[in-house]
Amino acid sequence: MDARPIEVNESKSVESPKLECRPKPPRVQHPALLALLFLVLAPQMALSQLSPSAWWVTTAPSRIQAQSNLTYLVVNGRESKLDIYRRRGAGGPDPTLIYIHGGGWAGGHKEDGVMYTLPWLEMGWNVVNVEYVRSAVAEAPGAVENCLCALRWVVDHAAEYRIDASRLVVMGDSSGGHLALMTGMAPATARLDRPCNPSGDLPVPKVAGIVNWYGITDIVDLLQGPNRRDYAVDWVAKADNREEMARRVSPVTWARSELPPIITIHGDSDPTVPYSQALELHEALNAAHARNELFTIKGGRHGGFTPEERVRAYIAIRKFLAHYGLPTAIDSEAANPH
Repeated sequence: MDARPIEVNESKSVESPKLECRPKPPRVQHPALLALLFLVLAPQMALSQLSPSAWWVTTAPSRIQAQSNLTYLVVNGRESKLDIYRRRGAGGPDPTLIYIHGGGWAGGHKEDGVMYTLPWLEMGWNVVNVEYVRSAVAEAPGAVENCLCALRWVVDHAAEYRIDASRLVVMGDSSGGHLALMTGMAPATARLDRPCNPSGDLPVPKVAGIVNWYGITDIVDLLQGPNRRDYAVDWVAKADNREEMARRVSPVTWARSELPPIITIHGDSDPTVPYSQALELHEALNAAHARNELFTIKGGRHGGFTPEERVRAYIAIRKFLAHYGLPTAIDSEAANPH
Protein backbone atom coordinates (compact mmCIF):
# COMPACT_ATOMS: atom_id res chain seq x y z
CA MET A 1 0.00 0.00 0.00
CA ASP A 2 1.33 3.47 -0.94
CA ALA A 3 1.89 5.39 2.30
CA ARG A 4 2.71 8.78 0.68
CA PRO A 5 0.34 11.62 1.60
CA ILE A 6 -1.98 13.05 -0.95
CA GLU A 7 -0.55 16.26 -2.37
CA VAL A 8 -2.92 19.17 -3.07
CA ASN A 9 -1.88 22.12 -5.24
CA GLU A 10 -3.50 25.05 -3.49
CA SER A 11 -2.52 27.53 -6.22
CA LYS A 12 -5.22 26.11 -8.49
CA SER A 13 -8.86 25.81 -7.79
CA VAL A 14 -10.17 22.31 -8.08
CA GLU A 15 -13.68 21.95 -9.41
CA SER A 16 -15.67 19.04 -8.16
CA PRO A 17 -16.74 16.71 -10.98
CA LYS A 18 -20.38 16.91 -11.94
CA LEU A 19 -22.33 13.74 -11.61
CA GLU A 20 -24.95 13.10 -14.25
CA CYS A 21 -27.97 11.07 -13.32
CA ARG A 22 -28.87 8.91 -16.30
CA PRO A 23 -31.96 6.73 -16.23
CA LYS A 24 -31.33 3.01 -16.23
CA PRO A 25 -32.38 1.20 -19.40
CA PRO A 26 -35.79 -0.40 -18.95
CA ARG A 27 -35.89 -4.13 -18.44
CA VAL A 28 -37.49 -6.15 -21.17
CA GLN A 29 -41.09 -6.70 -20.22
CA HIS A 30 -42.20 -8.70 -23.31
CA PRO A 31 -41.93 -12.45 -22.61
CA ALA A 32 -44.04 -13.12 -25.70
CA LEU A 33 -41.37 -11.50 -27.89
CA LEU A 34 -38.69 -13.64 -26.28
CA ALA A 35 -40.76 -16.75 -26.89
CA LEU A 36 -41.22 -15.79 -30.54
CA LEU A 37 -37.48 -15.27 -30.99
CA PHE A 38 -36.87 -18.67 -29.45
CA LEU A 39 -39.35 -20.33 -31.83
CA VAL A 40 -37.64 -18.70 -34.80
CA LEU A 41 -34.07 -19.44 -33.77
CA ALA A 42 -34.45 -22.83 -32.11
CA PRO A 43 -35.13 -24.81 -35.32
CA GLN A 44 -32.10 -23.23 -36.97
CA MET A 45 -29.99 -24.09 -33.94
CA ALA A 46 -31.35 -27.64 -33.98
CA LEU A 47 -30.73 -28.07 -37.72
CA SER A 48 -27.15 -26.93 -37.29
CA GLN A 49 -26.65 -29.89 -34.97
CA LEU A 50 -27.66 -32.41 -37.67
CA SER A 51 -25.33 -33.89 -40.24
CA PRO A 52 -26.36 -33.26 -43.88
CA SER A 53 -27.59 -36.85 -44.22
CA ALA A 54 -29.58 -36.65 -40.98
CA TRP A 55 -31.06 -33.33 -42.12
CA TRP A 56 -32.13 -34.89 -45.43
CA VAL A 57 -33.80 -37.88 -43.78
CA THR A 58 -35.51 -35.73 -41.16
CA THR A 59 -36.95 -33.23 -43.64
CA ALA A 60 -37.73 -35.62 -46.50
CA PRO A 61 -41.46 -35.98 -45.64
CA SER A 62 -41.78 -32.19 -45.87
CA ARG A 63 -40.20 -32.11 -49.32
CA ILE A 64 -41.26 -35.39 -50.97
CA GLN A 65 -44.78 -36.69 -51.45
CA ALA A 66 -45.79 -40.26 -52.21
CA GLN A 67 -48.70 -41.40 -54.35
CA SER A 68 -49.21 -45.13 -54.09
CA ASN A 69 -50.85 -47.83 -56.18
CA LEU A 70 -51.72 -45.85 -59.28
CA THR A 71 -53.07 -48.17 -61.96
CA TYR A 72 -51.09 -48.04 -65.20
CA LEU A 73 -52.54 -51.11 -66.96
CA VAL A 74 -55.56 -53.41 -66.76
CA VAL A 75 -55.41 -56.83 -68.47
CA ASN A 76 -58.25 -59.36 -68.03
CA GLY A 77 -59.47 -57.44 -65.01
CA ARG A 78 -56.05 -57.51 -63.31
CA GLU A 79 -54.63 -54.10 -62.42
CA SER A 80 -50.90 -53.39 -62.55
CA LYS A 81 -49.83 -50.57 -60.27
CA LEU A 82 -46.98 -48.21 -59.56
CA ASP A 83 -45.99 -45.67 -56.90
CA ILE A 84 -44.69 -42.15 -57.51
CA TYR A 85 -42.39 -40.21 -55.18
CA ARG A 86 -41.95 -36.60 -56.25
CA ARG A 87 -40.91 -33.24 -54.87
CA ARG A 88 -43.58 -31.08 -53.27
CA GLY A 89 -44.35 -27.56 -54.39
CA ALA A 90 -44.00 -25.82 -57.71
CA GLY A 91 -41.22 -26.26 -60.21
CA GLY A 92 -40.16 -29.02 -62.50
CA PRO A 93 -40.47 -30.96 -64.62
CA ASP A 94 -37.84 -33.09 -62.91
CA PRO A 95 -35.72 -36.02 -64.07
CA THR A 96 -37.25 -39.30 -63.00
CA LEU A 97 -36.04 -42.79 -62.14
CA ILE A 98 -38.23 -45.74 -63.07
CA TYR A 99 -37.31 -48.55 -60.68
CA ILE A 100 -38.16 -52.23 -61.26
CA HIS A 101 -37.72 -54.78 -58.46
CA GLY A 102 -36.21 -58.26 -58.73
CA GLY A 103 -37.47 -61.70 -57.74
CA GLY A 104 -36.85 -64.06 -60.67
CA TRP A 105 -40.05 -62.77 -62.39
CA ALA A 106 -41.90 -64.90 -59.82
CA GLY A 107 -41.67 -62.99 -56.53
CA GLY A 108 -40.85 -59.72 -54.89
CA HIS A 109 -42.89 -56.55 -54.52
CA LYS A 110 -42.29 -52.94 -55.47
CA GLU A 111 -42.24 -52.02 -51.78
CA ASP A 112 -39.23 -54.31 -51.29
CA GLY A 113 -37.06 -52.03 -53.38
CA VAL A 114 -37.82 -48.62 -51.88
CA MET A 115 -34.40 -48.48 -50.20
CA TYR A 116 -32.73 -48.79 -53.61
CA THR A 117 -34.37 -45.54 -54.68
CA LEU A 118 -33.17 -43.36 -51.78
CA PRO A 119 -29.94 -42.19 -53.49
CA TRP A 120 -32.06 -40.88 -56.36
CA LEU A 121 -34.51 -39.08 -54.10
CA GLU A 122 -31.54 -37.52 -52.32
CA MET A 123 -30.27 -36.25 -55.69
CA GLY A 124 -33.62 -34.52 -56.21
CA TRP A 125 -35.04 -36.96 -58.76
CA ASN A 126 -38.60 -38.21 -58.87
CA VAL A 127 -39.00 -41.98 -58.53
CA VAL A 128 -41.58 -44.26 -60.13
CA ASN A 129 -41.65 -47.70 -58.47
CA VAL A 130 -43.22 -50.33 -60.72
CA GLU A 131 -45.06 -53.54 -59.90
CA TYR A 132 -45.37 -56.12 -62.69
CA VAL A 133 -47.19 -59.38 -63.35
CA ARG A 134 -45.61 -62.54 -61.82
CA SER A 135 -44.81 -65.65 -63.81
CA ALA A 136 -47.54 -67.59 -61.96
CA VAL A 137 -50.10 -65.27 -63.55
CA ALA A 138 -48.47 -64.61 -66.91
CA GLU A 139 -45.30 -66.24 -68.21
CA ALA A 140 -42.88 -64.56 -70.61
CA PRO A 141 -43.18 -61.97 -72.02
CA GLY A 142 -45.80 -60.73 -69.53
CA ALA A 143 -43.42 -58.88 -67.19
CA VAL A 144 -41.66 -57.18 -70.12
CA GLU A 145 -45.01 -56.05 -71.55
CA ASN A 146 -46.00 -54.63 -68.17
CA CYS A 147 -42.81 -52.61 -67.81
CA LEU A 148 -43.00 -51.19 -71.33
CA CYS A 149 -46.60 -50.16 -70.63
CA ALA A 150 -45.51 -48.57 -67.34
CA LEU A 151 -42.97 -46.53 -69.31
CA ARG A 152 -45.67 -45.43 -71.75
CA TRP A 153 -47.97 -44.47 -68.84
CA VAL A 154 -45.22 -42.37 -67.25
CA VAL A 155 -44.60 -40.51 -70.51
CA ASP A 156 -48.32 -39.99 -71.13
CA HIS A 157 -48.79 -38.59 -67.59
CA ALA A 158 -45.53 -36.64 -67.41
CA ALA A 159 -47.13 -33.19 -67.27
CA GLU A 160 -49.55 -34.23 -64.51
CA TYR A 161 -46.74 -35.42 -62.23
CA ARG A 162 -44.09 -32.87 -63.31
CA ILE A 163 -41.94 -35.57 -64.87
CA ASP A 164 -39.34 -34.66 -67.47
CA ALA A 165 -39.95 -37.30 -70.15
CA SER A 166 -36.65 -36.40 -71.82
CA ARG A 167 -34.73 -37.33 -68.66
CA LEU A 168 -35.98 -40.78 -67.70
CA VAL A 169 -33.60 -43.41 -66.35
CA VAL A 170 -34.80 -46.99 -65.83
CA MET A 171 -33.10 -49.13 -63.17
CA GLY A 172 -33.60 -52.59 -61.72
CA ASP A 173 -31.84 -55.38 -59.86
CA SER A 174 -31.64 -59.08 -60.83
CA SER A 175 -34.75 -59.90 -62.89
CA GLY A 176 -35.59 -56.22 -62.43
CA GLY A 177 -32.25 -55.41 -64.05
CA HIS A 178 -33.27 -57.60 -66.99
CA LEU A 179 -36.62 -55.78 -67.19
CA ALA A 180 -34.91 -52.39 -67.00
CA LEU A 181 -32.68 -53.39 -69.91
CA MET A 182 -35.63 -54.64 -71.95
CA THR A 183 -37.66 -51.51 -71.17
CA GLY A 184 -34.89 -49.30 -72.52
CA MET A 185 -33.64 -51.56 -75.33
CA ALA A 186 -36.64 -53.30 -76.93
CA PRO A 187 -37.51 -51.76 -80.32
CA ALA A 188 -41.02 -51.30 -81.64
CA THR A 189 -40.44 -54.24 -84.01
CA ALA A 190 -40.22 -56.59 -81.00
CA ARG A 191 -43.96 -55.96 -80.39
CA LEU A 192 -43.55 -56.32 -76.66
CA ASP A 193 -45.97 -53.54 -75.71
CA ARG A 194 -49.17 -55.01 -77.16
CA PRO A 195 -51.36 -54.61 -74.03
CA CYS A 196 -51.05 -50.80 -74.28
CA ASN A 197 -50.32 -50.54 -78.01
CA PRO A 198 -52.49 -53.21 -79.67
CA SER A 199 -52.30 -51.68 -83.13
CA GLY A 200 -48.52 -51.33 -83.01
CA ASP A 201 -48.79 -47.81 -84.40
CA LEU A 202 -47.17 -46.04 -81.46
CA PRO A 203 -43.39 -45.73 -81.13
CA VAL A 204 -41.73 -47.07 -77.98
CA PRO A 205 -40.88 -44.14 -75.66
CA LYS A 206 -37.18 -43.43 -75.26
CA VAL A 207 -35.24 -43.34 -72.01
CA ALA A 208 -32.10 -41.33 -71.30
CA GLY A 209 -30.21 -44.11 -69.53
CA ILE A 210 -30.32 -47.62 -68.06
CA VAL A 211 -28.82 -48.78 -64.75
CA ASN A 212 -28.60 -52.56 -64.61
CA TRP A 213 -27.78 -54.16 -61.25
CA TYR A 214 -26.69 -57.77 -61.92
CA GLY A 215 -29.53 -58.43 -64.33
CA ILE A 216 -30.10 -61.36 -66.69
CA THR A 217 -28.99 -60.51 -70.23
CA ASP A 218 -29.14 -63.81 -72.18
CA ILE A 219 -31.97 -66.13 -71.20
CA VAL A 220 -31.04 -68.74 -73.84
CA ASP A 221 -27.77 -69.26 -71.96
CA LEU A 222 -29.72 -70.06 -68.77
CA LEU A 223 -31.94 -72.77 -70.29
CA GLN A 224 -29.33 -75.52 -70.43
CA GLY A 225 -25.67 -76.27 -69.91
CA PRO A 226 -23.47 -75.14 -66.99
CA ASN A 227 -25.42 -71.86 -66.53
CA ARG A 228 -28.88 -73.44 -66.42
CA ARG A 229 -31.16 -71.72 -63.91
CA ASP A 230 -34.62 -72.97 -62.94
CA TYR A 231 -36.09 -69.48 -62.70
CA ALA A 232 -35.28 -68.85 -66.38
CA VAL A 233 -36.58 -72.26 -67.50
CA ASP A 234 -39.83 -71.75 -65.60
CA TRP A 235 -40.42 -68.27 -67.04
CA VAL A 236 -40.39 -69.41 -70.68
CA ALA A 237 -41.60 -73.01 -70.11
CA LYS A 238 -45.09 -72.46 -71.53
CA ALA A 239 -43.98 -70.77 -74.74
CA ASP A 240 -44.64 -72.65 -77.97
CA ASN A 241 -40.98 -72.28 -78.81
CA ARG A 242 -39.12 -71.54 -75.61
CA GLU A 243 -35.76 -70.75 -77.26
CA GLU A 244 -37.38 -68.34 -79.67
CA MET A 245 -39.16 -66.66 -76.75
CA ALA A 246 -35.93 -66.63 -74.73
CA ARG A 247 -34.13 -64.81 -77.56
CA ARG A 248 -37.00 -62.35 -77.96
CA VAL A 249 -36.87 -61.30 -74.30
CA SER A 250 -33.05 -61.30 -74.00
CA PRO A 251 -31.36 -57.87 -73.95
CA VAL A 252 -28.33 -59.15 -75.90
CA THR A 253 -30.67 -59.76 -78.84
CA TRP A 254 -31.34 -56.03 -79.15
CA ALA A 255 -27.80 -54.64 -78.91
CA ARG A 256 -27.41 -51.81 -81.43
CA SER A 257 -25.67 -48.47 -81.72
CA GLU A 258 -28.63 -46.12 -81.11
CA LEU A 259 -29.40 -47.39 -77.60
CA PRO A 260 -29.41 -45.09 -74.57
CA PRO A 261 -26.26 -45.28 -72.41
CA ILE A 262 -26.14 -48.34 -70.15
CA ILE A 263 -24.19 -49.05 -66.98
CA THR A 264 -24.07 -52.56 -65.47
CA ILE A 265 -23.04 -53.29 -61.88
CA HIS A 266 -22.26 -56.96 -61.26
CA GLY A 267 -20.29 -59.01 -58.75
CA ASP A 268 -17.82 -61.43 -60.33
CA SER A 269 -18.76 -64.17 -57.80
CA ASP A 270 -22.53 -64.01 -58.35
CA PRO A 271 -24.01 -67.52 -57.92
CA THR A 272 -27.52 -66.58 -59.06
CA VAL A 273 -26.96 -64.58 -62.24
CA PRO A 274 -23.57 -65.61 -63.65
CA TYR A 275 -21.06 -62.79 -64.10
CA SER A 276 -20.61 -64.04 -67.66
CA GLN A 277 -24.03 -62.53 -68.40
CA ALA A 278 -22.66 -59.06 -67.69
CA LEU A 279 -19.57 -59.74 -69.79
CA GLU A 280 -21.67 -61.01 -72.70
CA LEU A 281 -23.85 -57.89 -72.71
CA HIS A 282 -20.78 -55.63 -72.42
CA GLU A 283 -19.12 -57.33 -75.38
CA ALA A 284 -22.31 -57.25 -77.48
CA LEU A 285 -22.81 -53.55 -76.80
CA ASN A 286 -19.18 -52.77 -77.58
CA ALA A 287 -19.44 -54.70 -80.85
CA ALA A 288 -22.52 -52.62 -81.75
CA HIS A 289 -20.73 -49.38 -80.77
CA ALA A 290 -23.34 -48.72 -78.09
CA ARG A 291 -22.49 -46.50 -75.12
CA ASN A 292 -22.02 -48.66 -72.06
CA GLU A 293 -19.95 -49.31 -68.94
CA LEU A 294 -19.38 -52.39 -66.80
CA PHE A 295 -18.59 -51.81 -63.13
CA THR A 296 -17.34 -55.03 -61.55
CA ILE A 297 -17.48 -55.63 -57.81
CA LYS A 298 -14.58 -57.92 -57.05
CA GLY A 299 -15.75 -60.90 -55.04
CA GLY A 300 -19.30 -59.54 -55.09
CA ARG A 301 -22.16 -61.99 -55.01
CA HIS A 302 -25.84 -61.51 -55.93
CA GLY A 303 -26.46 -58.16 -54.28
CA GLY A 304 -25.89 -57.96 -50.55
CA PHE A 305 -22.98 -55.64 -51.23
CA THR A 306 -21.11 -54.02 -48.34
CA PRO A 307 -21.65 -50.31 -47.68
CA GLU A 308 -18.23 -49.60 -49.16
CA GLU A 309 -19.01 -51.58 -52.32
CA ARG A 310 -22.34 -49.82 -52.72
CA VAL A 311 -20.70 -46.41 -52.28
CA ARG A 312 -18.17 -47.23 -55.01
CA ALA A 313 -20.99 -48.36 -57.28
CA TYR A 314 -22.92 -45.13 -56.74
CA ILE A 315 -19.84 -43.04 -57.36
CA ALA A 316 -19.61 -44.84 -60.72
CA ILE A 317 -23.32 -44.25 -61.36
CA ARG A 318 -23.04 -40.54 -60.61
CA LYS A 319 -20.07 -40.21 -62.93
CA PHE A 320 -22.06 -42.08 -65.57
CA LEU A 321 -25.01 -39.70 -65.18
CA ALA A 322 -22.81 -36.61 -65.30
CA HIS A 323 -20.98 -37.86 -68.37
CA TYR A 324 -24.25 -38.11 -70.27
CA GLY A 325 -25.61 -34.76 -69.09
CA LEU A 326 -27.95 -36.05 -66.38
CA PRO A 327 -28.03 -34.23 -63.01
CA THR A 328 -26.68 -35.60 -59.75
CA ALA A 329 -27.87 -32.77 -57.47
CA ILE A 330 -31.08 -30.93 -58.29
CA ASP A 331 -32.30 -29.71 -54.90
CA SER A 332 -29.47 -27.41 -53.78
CA GLU A 333 -31.14 -26.84 -50.39
CA ALA A 334 -31.23 -30.58 -49.77
CA ALA A 335 -27.63 -30.96 -50.85
CA ASN A 336 -26.35 -28.12 -48.62
CA PRO A 337 -28.85 -27.32 -45.85
CA HIS A 338 -26.43 -25.14 -43.89
